[in-house]
Amino acid sequence: MTTDGLGTVSAVGGGALLVVGDVITDVVARHRGPLAAGTDTAAAIRTVPGGAGANVACWAARGGGAEVRLLGRVGADADAWHKRELAACGVRPQLVVDPEAPTGTVICLVDTGQAAERTFLTDSGAALRLGPDDWSDALLDGVARLHLSGYLLFSEPSRALVAVALESASARGVRVSLDPASAGFLREMGVDRFLSLVEGVDVLLPSRDEACLLTGLPDVADAAAKLSRQVPLVVAKQGARGALIARSGTVCAHVPAVAATPRDTTGAGDAFTGAFLAALLACATPEDAAAEGCRAGALAVERVGGRPPLPE
Repeated sequence: MTTDGLGTVSAVGGGALLVVGDVITDVVARHRGPLAAGTDTAAAIRTVPGGAGANVACWAARGGGAEVRLLGRVGADADAWHKRELAACGVRPQLVVDPEAPTGTVICLVDTGQAAERTFLTDSGAALRLGPDDWSDALLDGVARLHLSGYLLFSEPSRALVAVALESASARGVRVSLDPASAGFLREMGVDRFLSLVEGVDVLLPSRDEACLLTGLPDVADAAAKLSRQVPLVVAKQGARGALIARSGTVCAHVPAVAATPRDTTGAGDAFTGAFLAALLACATPEDAAAEGCRAGALAVERVGGRPPLPE
């Protein structure tokens, strides 16, 4: 016997993971020290595939233990490239090509002199035009878990898609997880509105800053505990401090981080989430799944970009 990742006993695992979220082209600029205003700053610049939803899917597929699908929206400018990159990571892409908007682009400014901390300049493009017309209940055929990128909540079409997807998942008994995605966007949206939109989610995976923002509490443990009164399982990601797991108003575990030398922290939280969800699909406990997440996060920060290394 095993658990289903929320403490409920079940006999077997199985089923696919469907990720719904953003597919983005990342332009990563790694520089040392402050930017020189009004003139040049030397940097190492690479263009890599990204997007929180796409990154999560790729890290979930990395172990090869379960089928991982991704629903996203891109422009015709980069559709073929993103499909190739996703397939190379073992993800089954189900991308909608937007007839008007280009693929979303994020410029990631990574200061290599400050623990590889990053700043994002975001043009979401086609990503946030994903809407309810792009959803079909058939997308859940054979799916055991649905994961929603929090970025979907920051545009009207995508919010409508989230509502439809949550209703469909509830009707089929499919468990749903969500990553809040961005403290900055959450602040603009408003905490109460966000919390009302995630009703029906079974697993919430906020960062430390997101958990504190969503509760108004300065301590991440208190924040995770409070959130777990609304969402059955809360996993608060703390980067180099590991992760906290909370249920029913109580923090029940602290999972330590894995030591790493950071080069680029872009996508580290996505790596954690993907590995965590893959482990849950394999019927790991939340604690063991979080340990897998920490290992993936450590690997992610030692690489440039938000994706795992390609299989050999």
